[in-house]
Amino acid sequence: MRDLYFERCSCEAMALYLFLLTVADQRGLSYYSQPSLMKQLKFGTVRFAQARAELIDSGLIAYEHPLYQVLNLTPASMLPSHPPEIKQRQASGVTTQDQTIAQPIRSGDIA
Repeated sequence: MRDLYFERCSCEAMALYLFLLTVADQRGLSYYSQPSLMKQLKFGTVRFAQARAELIDSGLIAYEHPLYQVLNLTPASMLPSHPPEIKQRQASGVTTQDQTIAQPIRSGDIA
């Protein structure tokens, strides 16, 4: 509340965010497919895409098909002026649980 995340996002984006928080595992990952999320939230394709884009732009989630990851909250003063991008996995491919949560998912994370 203090960093005004709720004021930066639409009701649809916050509904998607709260749903992802509810179903995420201990690393913040959700394996729900887009059709399943759309059905659960009663969103059409455009509405869903806009909500997801808002959450990515706000630094609240990372997305790389088919995974969503709820990210650690960053104080508003530290948010980038552009949306976070999903980065390449470290060469070793080994991360701790804390690193996985702090860093967006990467293509190597998908099995």
